[in-house]
Amino acid sequence: MTTWIWIAVACVVAYVTKLLGYLVPKKWLADKRVARVAATLTIGLLASLTVTNTLATGQHLVLDARLGALLAALVALLLRAPFLVVVVVGAAAAAGLRLLGLP
Repeated sequence: MTTWIWIAVACVVAYVTKLLGYLVPKKWLADKRVARVAATLTIGLLASLTVTNTLATGQHLVLDARLGALLAALVALLLRAPFLVVVVVGAAAAAGLRLLGLP
């Protein structure tokens, strides 16, 4: 029960934060530094989430098929493949590695 209360509180905080974003003056958002920091933070956040989801299980580091899938997707990305192809290559690599016996 306590967990659901914390989840509800987190949902309310996230929603209020989103609503407060609409109150930020446009003048602040037009500044080039703010746009650059916002874009950089987004890339950093997505990269950290990707690495965390690839290498961690619970509180342990794990090397498994997810890492191979990420590397295959990275190669496809470096070859400038379309996003859908990158996703398919990553999924196929993970499936292939798991078929070979990697966890």
